[in-house]
Amino acid sequence: MANRLQKGSAAAAMAVALVGSFEGLRQNAYPDPATQGQPWTICYGSTNGVKPGDYKTVAQCKALLSLELQTYAAGIERCVTVPLPDARFVALTSFGYNVGIKAACGSSAVRLINQGKTAEGCEALLKWNRAAGIVFPGLTRRRQKERQFCLEGI
Repeated sequence: MANRLQKGSAAAAMAVALVGSFEGLRQNAYPDPATQGQPWTICYGSTNGVKPGDYKTVAQCKALLSLELQTYAAGIERCVTVPLPDARFVALTSFGYNVGIKAACGSSAVRLINQGKTAEGCEALLKWNRAAGIVFPGLTRRRQKERQFCLEGI
């Protein structure tokens, strides 16, 4: 299946807006808020190969986000076995970007959606509002927004 988050698609624009709004833009590498260390993060929440002292321009950050979202979208496409409207696909891609594809694909949210229990699966996203065992208000807001996207069209 062709990647639904190709540059210029409506789903890509939706995903960039959703993920970007929650991740925020930070051009200098910073430590994970939950661990105060690894993984180091830059741009819109990118952790791949980031080291203390790294810096990226805004243009580099936008390009990195688009590229990484395509990778996470491909992961969601591999583990979700039912058709997804764009908004639900974007919600699950955002979720996967935040928690990792392995965790997203192994979650009750994806399992329930694959079983045709879409509303229950979307509700299950709300359980993922902790980092290092601590409830983060930003994660709670993010999951609520992902849930809203996920439930669109039900």
